[in-house]
Amino acid sequence: QICHHIVSVTHFDKMSQTPAALNPKEEDIKMLLACQTQLGTKNLDPKMASYVWKRRSSDGVHILNIGKTWEKLVMAARIIVAIENPSDVCAIAARPYGQRAVLKFAHYTGAHALAGRFTPGTFTNQIQKIFIEPRLLVVTDPRTDHQAIREASYVNLPVIAFANSDSPLRFVDIAIPCNNKSKNSVALLWWMLTREVLRLRGTIRRDAPWDVMVDMFIYRDPEEEREQQEAAAAQAAEREGAYT
Repeated sequence: QICHHIVSVTHFDKMSQTPAALNPKEEDIKMLLACQTQLGTKNLDPKMASYVWKRRSSDGVHILNIGKTWEKLVMAARIIVAIENPSDVCAIAARPYGQRAVLKFAHYTGAHALAGRFTPGTFTNQIQKIFIEPRLLVVTDPRTDHQAIREASYVNLPVIAFANSDSPLRFVDIAIPCNNKSKNSVALLWWMLTREVLRLRGTIRRDAPWDVMVDMFIYRDPEEEREQQEAAAAQAAEREGAYT
């Protein structure tokens, strides 16, 4: 029932500034719901109140408005495309769930990726070898990437952030309301942002599906991969033994 209500609020009204060509398709909404992008947390930051659709009475979790999520996602893509040099866009993810997605985003869009721990002084200390001067910053979580956001404020660097219902929005210029604590949700949002950037640049067609799957952006646990490889090797050994 909640899903039906969420789909109903995603219809764009006449006051929306998004062109009709950039409106989400039914498949996009289904993917957002499947990855539980609309689920927030039990806590709510006052600045994120306008992005909340309602609060679930059963457990107190705030439900985010997917329509506003899509609008802010398209707005972020249009801003990224406006940067002439793609390498001037810096994508950051300190949490493991977003590191693979950030690297893939940088690979397909030409942006600069900083996956893992952010080194203090990357934007402010010119003596460091890793010193960079980007024109736009995109972060996965304002809470874990707070050091990068604070340094961006020192150098007047605009910040785009994937923000949950309890995320602090200080020094954040554009907040994309979403569930940034789930690995599937984070991967899907970075995949959609990458796809929209490529569409606006004309690299891929809007009426054709993108040949890159969302699975390429999803975080993979090394231990799970090792177990899967061992299981596959054991099954292969059993097959060889059965044939002999």
